[in-house]
Amino acid sequence: MQFGKTLWVCPNGMPPGNDEGVVMELDPGLAFGTGTHPTTAMCLEWLAEQNLQNQTLIDYGCGSGILGIAALLLGADIVHGIDNDSQALVATRDNCKKNALIEDRFPLYLPGDFARTLSTGDVQQVDTLLANILAGPLVSLAQYLAAMVKPEGSLLLSGILQEQADEVMTAYAQWVTFSNPVTQGDWTRLEGQRKS
Repeated sequence: MQFGKTLWVCPNGMPPGNDEGVVMELDPGLAFGTGTHPTTAMCLEWLAEQNLQNQTLIDYGCGSGILGIAALLLGADIVHGIDNDSQALVATRDNCKKNALIEDRFPLYLPGDFARTLSTGDVQQVDTLLANILAGPLVSLAQYLAAMVKPEGSLLLSGILQEQADEVMTAYAQWVTFSNPVTQGDWTRLEGQRKS
């Protein structure tokens, strides 16, 4: 599957449609995220259009690691992956190996472990936060997630049904300015900028 002009996701060693661009080999294992779901596809399309050179990101709810691995292959420096399912962390680690990415570039955490890392200052605010989870957790975690992003950094939120978009944007309004929502089918992607 192709996302944007530069990114290909190829399961089980299948070759891409052409030799140009960035190729990610992916096996989701037991974790969510293959690129076929509209929420994941919209996030991959956004990533493929960004200049991620030397950026640090958080992939909150990393699943198979698809978004974080895409960011690294597109030039990001480090992605911190967080998921509440230990199987997702195993799948992400396996997919990093398939794509010849060293573990230091994609450190993985359960949510509690990551919160402790933040509290000790071992992880600083990042350039971009990706969270393709669900509207409920996005709303309840709004202040926590927004605080992880540098002023004028980006937040990309997905896993949101169209009718939930206003509620999610309202939850973040104190800290984030959003662009117009992007929709595909019943699903919405929100892109925002952290206020200075």
